[in-house]
Amino acid sequence: MAVRLDRRGLAGELIAEFAGTLVLILFGTGVVAQVIAAGLGDHDSIAWAWGIGVALGVYVAGRTTGAHINPAVTLGFALFRGFAWAKVVPYSLAQTAGAFVGALIVRWNYTEVLAMVDPGHTIKTQIVFATLPGNGTLPVSLWGGLRDQIIGTAILMFVLFALSDTANLAPSANLGPVVIGLLIVGIGMAYGADAGYAINPARDFGPRLASYLTGYAGAWRDQYGDLYFWVPIVGPLVGGAFGAGLYQAAIAPFLPPGEDRDAVKPSDA
Repeated sequence: MAVRLDRRGLAGELIAEFAGTLVLILFGTGVVAQVIAAGLGDHDSIAWAWGIGVALGVYVAGRTTGAHINPAVTLGFALFRGFAWAKVVPYSLAQTAGAFVGALIVRWNYTEVLAMVDPGHTIKTQIVFATLPGNGTLPVSLWGGLRDQIIGTAILMFVLFALSDTANLAPSANLGPVVIGLLIVGIGMAYGADAGYAINPARDFGPRLASYLTGYAGAWRDQYGDLYFWVPIVGPLVGGAFGAGLYQAAIAPFLPPGEDRDAVKPSDA
């Protein structure tokens, strides 16, 4: 009975991570499709919609899992906050699946507009679904994109660990998703040029796969022809681990003890 209950509990967690990431992608890739394909909006609207998508995704999954909705976040919590290692791969797969389905919905919804603007489904609108160095237009190399992803995700995790540390000035539960959404807006506005601020392996790989399966033959490469899909996977995982570790080493030891300071949701144990 206990094993059956544990499996049911894990299933609920995976559904929550799937749903939270799906919501994130519906807003995130949706706004990029609107800006790139339909010409409505600009970079600021993209940054704001991604932030809103993250906030709403966190509201969806937060009570069940704490709302990682990002494999880099899941890895950081496993490394430094006691999250169960056995759940890292299942969470990451659920997040990627949610991102994949979310991107398929956006791809379907914008079928006509994408076909009109880019009938060959080239790199011109590939950026709706997957990130590229320099957003496909600026002279940023593959390695520049990797650097950017490491730095951007390190910032994300460093601040996210502060926001989730009860010994620090962590926001209350209801306000937390809003502040996390603002963090994403800030990263998008300050670090969006070099590599499209994926800062989330699921956010990039799921939509990239969805675009490849729906006509974007060049989805795995950048505008220079280099194999690029691994950059928004490796960069965030490395940067996220570094940012989380830096917070734990540089900030956490000097804070007054807090109740449950390093605790995650009971289901994460």
